[in-house]
Amino acid sequence: MSHSPSNTKRYLTLLAAFLGWMFDGFEMGLFPLIGQQSLRDLLGESATADDANKWFGSIIAVFLVGAASGGVLFGWLGDKIGRVRAMSFSIFIYAIFTGLCGFATQPEHLAGFRFIASLGMGGEWSLGVALVNEIWPDKSRALTAGLIGAAANIGYLLAAVLSMVLLTYLAPLGDLLHAVGFSPETTKYLLSNSAWRLMMISGALPALLIFLIRIFVPESEKWETERDRGHTSHWANADLLGVLVGTLAALAIIWAWSPVGTPNGWLAIAITCAGLAVALVGFLHPVRRYLARSEAAGSFSHRHNESIVKMMLFGAGLASVALLGTWGSTQWASKWAAKLAPDPALHAKEWTLFWLSAGAIVGTMLAALAAGRFGRRITYVALCAASIAGALLLYRTNSAYTPYFLFCTFIAGAATASFYGFFPLYLPELFPTAVRATGQGFAFNFGRIVAAIGGLQTASLMKVFDDSFPMAATVMASIYLVGMGIIWIGPETRGRPLPE
Repeated sequence: MSHSPSNTKRYLTLLAAFLGWMFDGFEMGLFPLIGQQSLRDLLGESATADDANKWFGSIIAVFLVGAASGGVLFGWLGDKIGRVRAMSFSIFIYAIFTGLCGFATQPEHLAGFRFIASLGMGGEWSLGVALVNEIWPDKSRALTAGLIGAAANIGYLLAAVLSMVLLTYLAPLGDLLHAVGFSPETTKYLLSNSAWRLMMISGALPALLIFLIRIFVPESEKWETERDRGHTSHWANADLLGVLVGTLAALAIIWAWSPVGTPNGWLAIAITCAGLAVALVGFLHPVRRYLARSEAAGSFSHRHNESIVKMMLFGAGLASVALLGTWGSTQWASKWAAKLAPDPALHAKEWTLFWLSAGAIVGTMLAALAAGRFGRRITYVALCAASIAGALLLYRTNSAYTPYFLFCTFIAGAATASFYGFFPLYLPELFPTAVRATGQGFAFNFGRIVAAIGGLQTASLMKVFDDSFPMAATVMASIYLVGMGIIWIGPETRGRPLPE
């Protein structure tokens, strides 16, 4: 007979998902901080600012494509073999390959390692959210969603703090490394250019989480019930070919807009349109094949299956708006702050990320609680409106790095990151247990491909506006207007239990 997990197991599950997503945030926050130094190191002093901007945007875009692919891949794995086993593997992937970024010798190496690491990051979100929602009772979903959303932003904040500490104590740290046996050459290798390599290597620490998860975290009984019914047997390894094709199509888009791609703008646009269509079909392929087998076995009806696909596309639309708004504007804010305050002693990049993250922690908690209290659709509209206002406040009322600038970053962070407390609540409510990890993984992470494509245009827009990042970011923020319309297509799920 099925029984509810103990409170201890619930809290351990929440802790594992919280820590996993927190370290995700830590590693996502690293590149906006160290991207400029790492590219200066890898490209050489002869590289132009435009070269660096294009590589910066391209590496962020490659990361987003990898996270999108990982969300589908590990979501599929979680629905097939269980949430806990798949989540352990995803954390191992993102920890190890983030650490390997510290040994890159070319921008292409950095992009490649970030891509593989992001596969695990995208998967960890899908699996952790599914697991927590299935183990915790319905009445707690808003609070746990807010905590998971806040976790990533605590990770961003930790990245900012670690960077400031390292930059402040580089000399004593060098002495310590010498004392424990590191050669002068190795010490210089690790600490040069603001210790960006050491920062990346520190990203391997989350691998320790695997032991916590494998030993203490219980598997979802809802998933085990689906397994016992035979529903998990309808997933087939061959279907992952669609994910591979979709990933390659998305990477072709990144290549078309990257510094190593084609200079022909019209050709890049054509590759983008075709690649996006292929990626959409490829990422949907495993779920469509699973649903077809389930329908043939009498598990699901055709109408039920079509509804699942529609919810996947709807969720992807919502996530695309939020992710494009964030990665196309606020993720560049630290880089902009460094330009406004070039004196390294001010730690402008780090303090900008710190206050963006602090605002985001508040915003994610408030968004989840508001959606639980007032409803999902009206809350999403309010978040879009607040994000437009926050972006305009930051980018249209600042021209210097001042305390007011940091206050505005706090407000903008609270608004634009609030969606990451909303999605862990709403997306699991759109899908039944058998396809929850894959469905929400696709919905949230396919939005990252759209964000990657749009984010690549930030550098192009800067050229249009005479290297004005505030103007480019303001244009990117207009995407939130689209979200205000999309949300009304979907269901209002407030007060409803998770679909079985």
